Amino acid sequence: MKFGMIGLGKMGMNLVKNAVDHDIEVVAYDVDQTALARVKNYSEKITAVDNLEKLLTELNPSANSLGQSRIIWVMVPAGEPTNSIIETLSEKMSAGDILIDGGNSNYKDNLKQNEILKAKGIKFFDAGTSGGTSGARQGGNFMIGGDDEPAWQLIEPLFQAISQENGYLYTGRLGSGHYLKMIHNGIEYGMMQAIAEGFEILEHSPFDYDYEAVAKLWNHGSVIRSWLMELAEAQFAKDPKLEQILGRVQASGEGKWTVEESLDLNVPAPIIALSLMMRNRSLQDDTMTGKVVAALRNGFGGHEIEHK
Repeated sequence: MKFGMIGLGKMGMNLVKNAVDHDIEVVAYDVDQTALARVKNYSEKITAVDNLEKLLTELNPSANSLGQSRIIWVMVPAGEPTNSIIETLSEKMSAGDILIDGGNSNYKDNLKQNEILKAKGIKFFDAGTSGGTSGARQGGNFMIGGDDEPAWQLIEPLFQAISQENGYLYTGRLGSGHYLKMIHNGIEYGMMQAIAEGFEILEHSPFDYDYEAVAKLWNHGSVIRSWLMELAEAQFAKDPKLEQILGRVQASGEGKWTVEESLDLNVPAPIIALSLMMRNRSLQDDTMTGKVVAALRNGFGGHEIEHK
């Protein structure tokens, strides 16, 4: 089996290595020449190219064991970078080719792209990718949508090879893969926020806890054991009080999309919504909200105001 990978960041690079470890040939492309050199040196099963035309040539049908279908996986940042490369590929790929968007795209973008690709006979799949960089390297978790079931049968061996056991699901209609990943990430927001708030309370308690030991304890038989708790233990091992980092948390979009979807569907999701708000709050050193509330409390109750 052979496919093309566009994007050799942390996820794309690890997915390529994972694939070739399972005897899958890869044609890899990235604008970063350093990344191309690094991936080329990893295995003889990897062909590194520096432009899209070479990638398509290397994936010509005669070199593809799947017959006439060239397979290209896009793994670049969501939004304009992904949308731009898909638009370009829509003009260069041929009818019968298969295109996979494996990034964190908004499913609504995929629905629009699918109309263009379908009109040209290009089979399109949206693959929500979970498991982080370690999963991409050692066995990921994938949620895959796509309208063409026969084409899915052609690419299923790829996902079977690079996933954990039971770590992929074909969810049917195009857009359903990234929709499922969007909800997954909304849940992730809430879980991380709950863990963080628990440690915040411990930090302000009258007791002196070893947070690494607490995380380790909670991950051995407790109800809240999880991979996230393992990650907490690892981070506290490096920095016991997390004093070397700022508590500013960026959001890549999926949590916001999940909240927007809950509003559109009139489905309450207060925990996910508040988790998103807390991420937004973490990016601000000071807020007008805080100033107004402090001023009002001082006005009606004489509560002290902290001045800069």
